[in-house]
Amino acid sequence: MQDFNNSIVLRYFTENKFRPLRHVVFLIGLLLLFANANSSSHFQGSYRFYFSIILWFVFVCMFYANMYVLIPKFFFKAKYELYVLALILLVTASLLVVMYIANYIYSIHIPAIKKPESDSMGLIAALFICIPIILTTTTFKLFKRWLEDNKRISELKNLALTTELVSLKNQIQPHFLFNMLNNVKALIRKDPNMATEVIMKLSDFLRYQLYENNDDKTLLKSEINFISNFLKLEEIRRDNLKTCISCPIELEKKGVFLPPHLFTAFVENAIKHSLSAGDADTFITIHFSETD
Repeated sequence: MQDFNNSIVLRYFTENKFRPLRHVVFLIGLLLLFANANSSSHFQGSYRFYFSIILWFVFVCMFYANMYVLIPKFFFKAKYELYVLALILLVTASLLVVMYIANYIYSIHIPAIKKPESDSMGLIAALFICIPIILTTTTFKLFKRWLEDNKRISELKNLALTTELVSLKNQIQPHFLFNMLNNVKALIRKDPNMATEVIMKLSDFLRYQLYENNDDKTLLKSEINFISNFLKLEEIRRDNLKTCISCPIELEKKGVFLPPHLFTAFVENAIKHSLSAGDADTFITIHFSETD
């Protein structure tokens, strides 16, 4: 998708810096098209040139009125019936102007040339020809809108990913992990069984942080297990810290859902403020209960 959005052709169609070039190419191409159109072949000499310019100007007005008035006001706001009606009125009015100018040129044209018929059937036929031509600008605007939306969606996905990574970095304290890894290194030599237990708790701690709390709600039991592992790891890191978590059995089995990490900030603050200057034991007791 990134290569697709960065291609030169698509950048030409979407980026604002190419807008003047897009309009110049469009106007010149349309002028060349009408200069060689069969519809202006009834006239000769300078009259043919003048009529081509008039026809070009009228169609340019229709194209830009459709792009910058009808599409934003009606089509992009899902007012499709009003859009179709307004488009028919725009094309009909423009064709009537062209027919009036053509009749005027025929009236002063020398030598006299048989005027082509300009009845209502001819107007309806012209409508069926012109409306699809004008709708090409609608297709272009839709294509441009689609490219811009895809680009915006891609940017939002990148922003969401970046925000998620920042959130994960904020949730996991680097100093905590480094200290725990150093403790594991020391425990491997002194107490391999304890080192294994620490590694398992640290694994559960990281698994919950990274994978198991991505939803809007999580089970109270899962949150309690996370806090328990967190506190046990802190106990290993600090010899004089004692912790206790209690929760009624019926409350754990009840299946209460709550936002993840709802209590983490309180637990972290409790650990932070439980530090003592001496070697005295410190305690953190957490009790869960439900009221009403």
